[in-house]
Amino acid sequence: MVRRTKGVLLVGSLAVAMAVATVFVLTGALAKTIDPQHYCDTGFSRLSNCTYHWSSKTISQSTPIFTSPSNATSTIPSGSRDTFRPTYDVTSWAVADCPRNYIARRLLCAVASDASPAQAADDDPVTGLPRPKPWLVTTAKNSTFIKAFHVETPLDLAAVLRFYRLELSKRGWSENGGAVVEPGGAVIAFTTSDGPARLRLTHQDDRTIADLSLRKPDAPSAGILPMPGQVRLLLGNDTDEEAVITINEQTIKLAAGAGIKLTYDPETGSKSPESQEINLPPGKYKVSLTIASGAAQNREFEVAADETWGLVAGPAGVLFPLHLY
Repeated sequence: MVRRTKGVLLVGSLAVAMAVATVFVLTGALAKTIDPQHYCDTGFSRLSNCTYHWSSKTISQSTPIFTSPSNATSTIPSGSRDTFRPTYDVTSWAVADCPRNYIARRLLCAVASDASPAQAADDDPVTGLPRPKPWLVTTAKNSTFIKAFHVETPLDLAAVLRFYRLELSKRGWSENGGAVVEPGGAVIAFTTSDGPARLRLTHQDDRTIADLSLRKPDAPSAGILPMPGQVRLLLGNDTDEEAVITINEQTIKLAAGAGIKLTYDPETGSKSPESQEINLPPGKYKVSLTIASGAAQNREFEVAADETWGLVAGPAGVLFPLHLY
């Protein structure tokens, strides 16, 4: 599936907007040719399937097409062209399709012993942030405002914590004081040359969930910001059938394909007209997703104050969290 929006020619300037979305279902044999960036290097057997989605949107403005005569008096303030910076929004998600059959799952999706150190897969191609393997679900966001990576892995929390402390220190990230490390989760803040960053780990059912985010210096507009002390949650549906999402005793119905882009303007962060929105206080929430062709999927979703997130209903009833700000 490929979606594109046409470039627009404006008088006096050239503005280009492009959006491309791609979905692949990969096996090891296909991955070498279709997936050269190793989005689907799950760390499991190459015979296991992987569904991979990638989309990109860029808005940029060049110098004026028509220049003024040399003797004309300019009305444009000196240096104003420097304010025309490209804005962009790149999103990806991938899910490993491990078989439900116990024997097949052990053969294709075996997990190393908890005592073994977590291995590094290739860095996430969208964000350049480190990802451990094996993994079950990943999502990534790289926009003008944030670089964020979400990964769900069958490794235990201690192994994932060791992995990220090691990998982030290699990148020159400095761990701040006040880290919270408990048996069921961890929250660590970092100082980086590109802006403040945070790692949040939680353990849920049979997996550890890691959310790694780095906020960039560019200040977003009110379009994407949550209310002070609150969490803004945008909902989308990337399936061909109606999806029903229930969170905090609120039930939202999303038509097929509704709000899949979550935000439609990477410069302002304004939401897509089709996207539904919920505002929540920070905390842990039980989320239920139901689509017509599958059983209800239930999970917990943890969010912190002053964050903006997206939740996208994906294939086979998988819910993909995307950290937007």
